[in-house]
Amino acid sequence: MTHRLAGLAVVGTLALAACSSSGDGTGSGDDVVVATPDDTAPDDSTDNERSASGDETIAHGGAVSAASYLFPPPPASPAEDESNPAADAAVDRIVRGINAGALDTAAVDELTATGDARYAWFVSDLLRFFRGADGEQLVDSFESLTGRSIAADPDLQQGQWLSVTNHLIAWDTPAYAGYREDKGGIFTQVEPAWSPFFDDADATIDWRHLSWGGVLVDDRPLDDPDPCRGGCIPALDDPETTDAAGGDWYPDDRTVFGIVSVGEALAIPLNIAEIHEMFNLTLGDERLAIPYCTLCGSAQAFITDRPDAELVMRTSGLLSRSNKVMYDLVSDSVFDTFTGAAVSGPLLDQGVVLDETTVVRSTWSEWKREHPDTRIIAQDGGIGRSYELDPLGRRDDDGPIFPIGEADDRLGVQEFVVGVIADDGTPIAFPSEDASAAFNAGESVELNGVELRESGDGLVAVDATTGDELAAHEAFWFAWSQFHPETLLWSSGA
Repeated sequence: MTHRLAGLAVVGTLALAACSSSGDGTGSGDDVVVATPDDTAPDDSTDNERSASGDETIAHGGAVSAASYLFPPPPASPAEDESNPAADAAVDRIVRGINAGALDTAAVDELTATGDARYAWFVSDLLRFFRGADGEQLVDSFESLTGRSIAADPDLQQGQWLSVTNHLIAWDTPAYAGYREDKGGIFTQVEPAWSPFFDDADATIDWRHLSWGGVLVDDRPLDDPDPCRGGCIPALDDPETTDAAGGDWYPDDRTVFGIVSVGEALAIPLNIAEIHEMFNLTLGDERLAIPYCTLCGSAQAFITDRPDAELVMRTSGLLSRSNKVMYDLVSDSVFDTFTGAAVSGPLLDQGVVLDETTVVRSTWSEWKREHPDTRIIAQDGGIGRSYELDPLGRRDDDGPIFPIGEADDRLGVQEFVVGVIADDGTPIAFPSEDASAAFNAGESVELNGVELRESGDGLVAVDATTGDELAAHEAFWFAWSQFHPETLLWSSGA
């Protein structure tokens, strides 16, 4: 039996909006593809105990009642390179059906019968786009392939795909040979412009963690102010700016992201960042790409000056463990947004890792007090549009709304930290509120040769010996810790 897809690109299983939202018809996030609600509720059964062998369960990293749920122990699975012709044949049939606009449910049953846990990743990808009766079948398939029930997972209330994928990430279940191609066969039906990413066999992307964020790729040329085709999160290139006095439209107590480059200061208002999520601009004669991941609470600034070609960063519409995936429009090279390293395309072949400069999260009043000559992005962004002061509302207040797997429980998932890489390569995180409290108590904040200092009501990092500034930015703890799992964590009085 096959089930027809009614517009694959608008079918989803999570009760959440896409990565950005707006509604004034100017093309900045207003035509996003929105994932539809999943009304599937969990039942009362549970498989949330330790295994008979005594394996420990894994701390939950999801959005709802995280402390009350532990992931069951990981399922056994074959090695990644071990072949499974029956499973591969079933996947091929499923992909061909999707290319024709249908889910081949009989092929799903055949895949389930193989009992190979590695193929649960492919089932997870299908769940991103199918719900209802198809979703129920796919959850059954996942549970049969892994031998684990997800019925007790509170995240199941948010969506089947969220729960299934969180489990697979937490277990670190291996994928199977050919997974990249099969996943690409699904995803490029949503957005053909992703083909260069999936076609790169040398890419260092962890394809298991790559997911669809609910919007399409931004592939507009540099400085193109027109709306995205089909809906994307449109970068704002070379935005118009005003002096601090011209920024009196922005409330003093609202957040800005402050950057200083070659002696020039710029403030990016949070409400504009939440709509565009990417800026390409020149500051102090230095070319910068500034991604903002709303899901991670993280704004970064990368230096994109290159002797051979200027990079033009764009939002791909894809995510990796709830972090936006950016790419270079010129070369079609994907970058790890947290590290600035190219992970696919020609720039991976060249070993490109972008240098980063500090972004300070501050209130507008304190930033302009400390930097009276600062510029601020104009109220209309220089493109004649209007921006709500709080366009996303309180969407992310309850924790990650996309899969992240296991969470580092040393801090709350959405506690802000200042993240910095020390000169010796050690990642260090400073809890923002605790650091500010230490300053108020007259204490210093230092760990492993890195010292934190106040910048207005924001925070910067410096080398404790030389006083030289080190690139730093604030982010939610779950985001910093999952991309830097070996991070040192400062605590007051330690």
